[in-house]
Amino acid sequence: MLSGRTLTRKAVALARRAAGVARRLKRRPRTSQEFWSTYNVTEHRRFRDRDESLRYFWWRSEQYFDYLEHMPVEGQDGKVVLDYGCGPGHDLVGFVEYSRPSRIIGMDVSPSSLSEARDRLGLHGAQPELMRIDEGTARLPLPDASIDYVHCSGVLHHVPDALAVLREFRRVLRPGGQSRIMVYNYESVWLHLYAAHMLRSAEPDGSRRTVREAFRRSTDTEDCPISEVWTPAQVSDMAIQAGFACRHLGNAVSVHELVILPRRFDAILNVDLEAEHRRFLLGLSFDRRGVPYQGDRAAGIDGCYLLEASG
Repeated sequence: MLSGRTLTRKAVALARRAAGVARRLKRRPRTSQEFWSTYNVTEHRRFRDRDESLRYFWWRSEQYFDYLEHMPVEGQDGKVVLDYGCGPGHDLVGFVEYSRPSRIIGMDVSPSSLSEARDRLGLHGAQPELMRIDEGTARLPLPDASIDYVHCSGVLHHVPDALAVLREFRRVLRPGGQSRIMVYNYESVWLHLYAAHMLRSAEPDGSRRTVREAFRRSTDTEDCPISEVWTPAQVSDMAIQAGFACRHLGNAVSVHELVILPRRFDAILNVDLEAEHRRFLLGLSFDRRGVPYQGDRAAGIDGCYLLEASG
């Protein structure tokens, strides 16, 4: 039988061990690979069958108004398709179900997400080529002019050098090839209301945070190593530098942005809110669905662009 002192020593040792594990679990991921292996868009969900996977595909797609109009997964029959930053294969499901590509390639920095993508796509009777890429280099493991279509959704704003990645898209695309990208949109309710007002006013030191820093902490958890947000002019400038003609297709509005819209009146009343955010919120109009617009563009977080090789 163990003495009380022995039990106490064991309890202290176990408590210290548990505290050490907790500290390691709470430690902020140092690399993109580490972060995206811990966190991904499906939250590591395991799907029982094709029907459950398809229901989830449509559920997530419908959280963003008009996303599939701007970033379609159909219409790529007979083409070689690359999904750059495919994660656990969510958009790959769309391509294998609603297009018939001759070849489909998924790339990601996270080996665990690629494994999840392989399992999920197996439910759909598909075996895409899945490649792990190194976050430290933009170079894609593909020959020049070997891809017809590059799909990149919600990824470029998380990479260390977005321009270098765009130049790689240009290199691997065949003549006449296209790319569609979705990146975080500065001109959005998410930035001008959620980040600029709601998050900063909720924290004691929030007023000292820049809007971009508040935005970075608001999207893919505050531990995400890189999370940029760009204006359409900034995206167009990067695309042109990479050798593309760029067309802004529109912006997808998240359901979250619709949920928080009534808070815009609190923001407009906030004397400390910078003028650009107040004017953005004052200038919103709405379509018949209640989707907010700033001018002729939906005021959503997902900015969607079509890139075509120029010259």
